Amino acid sequence: MFAIVDYDTGNTRNLQKALTYLNVPTCLTADPQTLAAADAVILPGVGAFAAAMDALRSRQLVDVLQQLGRHGKPLLGICLGMQLLFESSSEYGEHAGLGLLQGRVAALPASPKVKVPQMGWNQNVIRQSNSPFASIDAAFTYFVHSYYAVCPEDEIVATVEHGVTVPSIVQAKNVIGMQFHPEKSGRVGLAQLAAFKEMVSANDFSSN
Repeated sequence: MFAIVDYDTGNTRNLQKALTYLNVPTCLTADPQTLAAADAVILPGVGAFAAAMDALRSRQLVDVLQQLGRHGKPLLGICLGMQLLFESSSEYGEHAGLGLLQGRVAALPASPKVKVPQMGWNQNVIRQSNSPFASIDAAFTYFVHSYYAVCPEDEIVATVEHGVTVPSIVQAKNVIGMQFHPEKSGRVGLAQLAAFKEMVSANDFSSN
């Protein structure tokens, strides 16, 4: 069973539908024991970084997620959920994140040729050809975000270009982030969720 963190900031209905299509049982929960017992935990997210962290704190989930991530629980962050995995964000001030991934979250630079937020489809480039997510190379996925991760090169699995190079998938062993919405990215998004499912089933996070 995959546990989806319930903290009122995620696109959970479509995510559950996508996982059901892949024959993955899910539950939407904020219960620490249920999260700990799950095969994997997914942290979705839509909205502002600080408000999302406040929502996790109000449900006493910050320490829970940190402990699960640090002790090997497969943990996937999606969109804002990916950004929360990092050490900090500069969104409307400086805010601490979960600290499960090295790096910080910074604003996408706007220009006459580059609109912010990035909203729509963008083409991925794989950085780690041995990754289970390698099928994303040259494929398009759906993004909605105004901030992006600045993080170590060796933890970047795939990128897109939007004024700057934006990490679209990151991984540090059992902790994985997807900046795009796999549940809104059609067959390509389903393929990335399926790859995560296979990694969990095989307990194989050795590619990074």
